[in-house]
Amino acid sequence: MRLAVVTPFVDRQHGTERALAELLDHLTREHACEVHLYAGRVDDLTVTSPSADARPDASGATQSGSITWHRVPSLPGPHLFKFLFWFAANTVMRWWDRMVRGLRFDLVLSPGINCLDADFVVVHALFCRLRELSREERSQDSTPESGGAGVLRQLHRRAYYATVAALERIVYTNRKTRLAAVSQRTAELLGGYFGRNDVAVIFNGIDTVQFSLPARLARRQGARFRRKFSDSEIVLLLIGNDWRVKGLPAVLEAVAATPDLPLRLIVGGSDVATNFQRAAQQLGIAGRCQWEPPRADVIDFYAAADIYVSPSKEDSFGLPVAEAMACGLPVITSKFAGVSELIQSDRDAFVLSNPADAGALAEFLRKLCADSMLRTSVGEAAAATAQNWTWERNAAEMWKWLQTGKSAC
Repeated sequence: MRLAVVTPFVDRQHGTERALAELLDHLTREHACEVHLYAGRVDDLTVTSPSADARPDASGATQSGSITWHRVPSLPGPHLFKFLFWFAANTVMRWWDRMVRGLRFDLVLSPGINCLDADFVVVHALFCRLRELSREERSQDSTPESGGAGVLRQLHRRAYYATVAALERIVYTNRKTRLAAVSQRTAELLGGYFGRNDVAVIFNGIDTVQFSLPARLARRQGARFRRKFSDSEIVLLLIGNDWRVKGLPAVLEAVAATPDLPLRLIVGGSDVATNFQRAAQQLGIAGRCQWEPPRADVIDFYAAADIYVSPSKEDSFGLPVAEAMACGLPVITSKFAGVSELIQSDRDAFVLSNPADAGALAEFLRKLCADSMLRTSVGEAAAATAQNWTWERNAAEMWKWLQTGKSAC
């Protein structure tokens, strides 16, 4: 099968992009897919560049079992401007390759809203839902971002969400476009918002070799030493790129509500920390929080932690939750994270029914901090459960879905 895959970038530092990198790896290795990747940036993935002299053969084929990277140009500027330019540029490039170079594809695959002509879309996030949450937060937030930069950032985010939500209405209501969701919850949201009751559900996977209890323990001492954590401190971890949606405000409140516990908090990701740092300062816990950028060796975060906590307001899957479980960490998440559908609450993780309930979260933290055996048993059960969530399983289900759709086409 010859696939055109359209995405702004691929790396292993962000959830959706890491999921795509794993999928493409397995599709080429195990299913001999010929992948043509239209992306602006590619890291942590083995690719080849298209040769100006290498023309496809009469069938349009180049080389199966490989990933050819067609670099889509980009322009500097605000994220919304870059996204719109990218949207137009990848469309033009694929048209040129089809009309001039004679490059034909069996299917066009997109992880989200990246073009209007995708045959298959894997839905990792719903911006119409995120836009609703953003509106709710603005109406409830008593401490909005201040200053000119903060106001501009808010306006820009609103404009970006509105643009992508409008594109979702165009793409997801098109019955010719086949959809797969990474959780049942996301599939139900697609049905509610767009009337799509034909959505496949294909859960994300994890690398159970890279993310495992032995791998975490092997790096634990060094990861904690670099961050100056003592053995007596219990380290909480949250990773994400939209910390408010991931539930960070509730985590900060819960830490503030437990001043007697030896808690430290690592917050990793690429969100803007200013407002959250201000909130931590007001709650009197700034000295207990560390803010770190994303990193390729994400297991270093898990190695430093004792508990993973992410009471998400909305999360189509929640890849860091699954990875933390595979690493043998006890996890606290919410029922609004898609991965919670695979969890037996109170056995291999803890699931909050209300992600904003900082009091309930604080009680879970007290329970785990008071009982090291509980942390160990829940972590070990989590690691055993996560062994079933492999990328091999994910790619096999994706391959079957793509094959079914190709036959129907």
